[in-house]
Amino acid sequence: MPATSRLTTGRPSDRRPPTAPRPTARRLSAALTAALTLAALLLGAPPPASAATAAPATASLTLEAAFPAPGNGWAKVERYLDTTTGFRAEQYPPGGRGDQDGARLTYFGGVRQPYSGRFLLYSAAGWDTGSRATPVLLVHGANDNADRAWADPSESGTCGASACPSTGLARYLAGTGHRVFAIGFAHKQGDNLLQAQAVGDAIALIRARLGVPQVDVAAWSKGEVAARAYVSSVRPSWGRAYAGDVRRLVTLGGPNGGLDYVYAHGWAFSLATWPACGGTANVPSPHLSMACYGTSTAQPCLGVLPSGGYDCYPGQRQLLARWDATYGVDGSAQDWWTTYYGGQGYYTSGQGIQAAIDAGSLIGPLQQAGVPAAVRTYLLAGGSADIPGVLNENRGPSDGIVLTRSALDTTGVGTVGGTRLLTGLNHLELAWSPDAMSQVDGWLG
Repeated sequence: MPATSRLTTGRPSDRRPPTAPRPTARRLSAALTAALTLAALLLGAPPPASAATAAPATASLTLEAAFPAPGNGWAKVERYLDTTTGFRAEQYPPGGRGDQDGARLTYFGGVRQPYSGRFLLYSAAGWDTGSRATPVLLVHGANDNADRAWADPSESGTCGASACPSTGLARYLAGTGHRVFAIGFAHKQGDNLLQAQAVGDAIALIRARLGVPQVDVAAWSKGEVAARAYVSSVRPSWGRAYAGDVRRLVTLGGPNGGLDYVYAHGWAFSLATWPACGGTANVPSPHLSMACYGTSTAQPCLGVLPSGGYDCYPGQRQLLARWDATYGVDGSAQDWWTTYYGGQGYYTSGQGIQAAIDAGSLIGPLQQAGVPAAVRTYLLAGGSADIPGVLNENRGPSDGIVLTRSALDTTGVGTVGGTRLLTGLNHLELAWSPDAMSQVDGWLG
């Protein structure tokens, strides 16, 4: 049986959006539009009037389900469907390793592999009573979810430290008067161009709900690429253009300069991933084939590059950039040369990082498009490569995953509001450490 027959996206109704959208928000009245204009003037530094005062486009969004009092400091969680033509059912890696789980499985209606036009909007306690004028949207990273990333870092037992706190950035910011929201994506390693559209959708919903012209965005890890793609209008032809509705962008361990972690340490990634070698991790492999216990096998749905009609990790391919000229390659890894540069190694074969970059990295296009100068941008980086239980990036200063120089790379950023390196924090701790949370709060103002 071909592997494609095992890739499902839940019930038939989850494979594609319904043909007739059911709007959940009416067009803003002229009076509310006038109020938004006044609010923009009071808040200062608004984008051009046509963008800042326009009614947010929510007509393509359908509210499918709501979950009141879900715990973890959230007041509610809602599931939305964007019926815009262009969203698609993404492929999921085999064995259920990338499926939705925990509370998210409930929120997605019991569908383990949701259609990518669906997303979750979390509202933290105080979303409607906080004193800060500009609300905040939190955007999580790869292989993660809004509950663990922002509400309860101890949920999965993996938070980057031996002891995990039970509260995170969402409740911290709510406690300082911010009106806090978070997005949850359908695919844990999904296409950042699709997720950028969902970020735009979430911002439009927040604006419509609160009657505000702009939202602040704090994005961690891979989520930074999706958030930056939205504000830079790097989008598919069918996607919404940036609406001028982000006031400040804060990146936490974001790969602003890209990363080559998977290729520079590729042997370890393939061992952790390849089923024939006992791997089960939801991470991509840089290889097309690998020999395990004397037998060479191919797992095209586990590769960074699309192969044989499979493409399960497009979001990771979009993060790629080469750092070999600066930090070299991990020469202690098996087949290190052919892994990074392509070819047939002793145990593995692959096409190399440049082929993957050429197949769709977003780092170059994002830097060229630039973050608009009206979006004051802040970059936070960690400097401790000590994440327990994972292979830490050790070729140069890093937070264990993202090289420090990449996280602090301001290429293409129109207005840099600030940068900071917290040398004692690793990649995961950047989302919940008191020092990091205090810095984010200060940058949001």
